[in-house]
Amino acid sequence: QVQLVESGGGSVQAGGSLRLTCAASGRTLSNYAVAWFRQAPGKEREFVGGISWSGNTGYADSVKGRFTISRDNAKNTVYLQMNSLKPEDTAVYYCAARPTGVVRTSDQLYDDWGQGTQVTVSS
Repeated sequence: QVQLVESGGGSVQAGGSLRLTCAASGRTLSNYAVAWFRQAPGKEREFVGGISWSGNTGYADSVKGRFTISRDNAKNTVYLQMNSLKPEDTAVYYCAARPTGVVRTSDQLYDDWGQGTQVTVSS
């Protein structure tokens, strides 16, 4: 099992940027796929994007071109760079890991989760 801790959330105005960090401990992330999910009040948790063990990335249409996921295996860390933020991006953001190395969009396929970090975008 890998322990995940998100950080970097906060409040920002529309058009601004934030970088979220997902730091892992307990096991190396290098063989894991890591995804970011988000959950807004009253809504279901949704896939934001993910990065495979080999560095391939995929994104939800709603964030494509604005968000970028990267990983630093030496630091056992994955990042979510969020640019051109919109009020509809407001949510609690979670990182999650699965050991098979391939990104999947279903949250049911991830075993290890962080506690989440709040992102609030004001208009």
